[in-house]
Amino acid sequence: MFLKALGEDIDAVFERDPAVRSRIDVVFSYPGFQALVFYRIANAAWRRQWYFLGRYISHIGRWLTGIEIHPGVKIGRKFFIDHGMGVVIGETAEIGDNVTLYQGVTLGGVSLEPGKRHPTLGDDVIVGAGAKILGPITVGACARVGSNAVVVKDVPRGATVVGIPARQVAPKSTEPSAERPNFAAYGLSSDGLSDPAANVIENLFDRVQQLSARLMSLEEKLTDNDRGYGASWAKSRADTEATAADKNVREDR
Repeated sequence: MFLKALGEDIDAVFERDPAVRSRIDVVFSYPGFQALVFYRIANAAWRRQWYFLGRYISHIGRWLTGIEIHPGVKIGRKFFIDHGMGVVIGETAEIGDNVTLYQGVTLGGVSLEPGKRHPTLGDDVIVGAGAKILGPITVGACARVGSNAVVVKDVPRGATVVGIPARQVAPKSTEPSAERPNFAAYGLSSDGLSDPAANVIENLFDRVQQLSARLMSLEEKLTDNDRGYGASWAKSRADTEATAADKNVREDR
């Protein structure tokens, strides 16, 4: 069972990393796979209630790989951590099958209370680099979490979320299959997805520029009108004064 699980972990690398060359390459050069080896040994000790041994093995794995996986975590089949440095997975996290994490991902807890404190990731979930998924929330199967997103609420099945806090930005993805695996590196499609909050701010900025241009145009028209009114008023006064002077001359005569 242990060797079968490790074999599936190696297969997952070949499915999701085009840079891989051989199984020997995975065993000796992929910290994500090495961290899983330490985790599966530590988890076996943890389930037998050898808590200190499980924690110590986990600590050694963290020191060697830069990836911290608590021995109490529940991890499914074909789990892949790409690059891996800085990944942290808390004690009560649960990870389904065919899940992919990138470097800097945190599956963290936000409560000091005992019990379920960490996220649950469904099957075929992809979490981009630097993303933080916090609290006892659920990320539905086939969901995508963009890089550096901060997720604090449940993510629907098949949704793609980005931003801080994370918001849904794309229609639900299709179910993966052997013919169409539907893998999206770093949780995004090849054409990328933008942050909806950033889009709103950009649209507001454009609108402010348009309104500023209209205001300047109105101010220029008002200035021109004021100048025309002043000139006509001066002309009318001069005509009045000239008429009065002519009248006085006539009276003198």
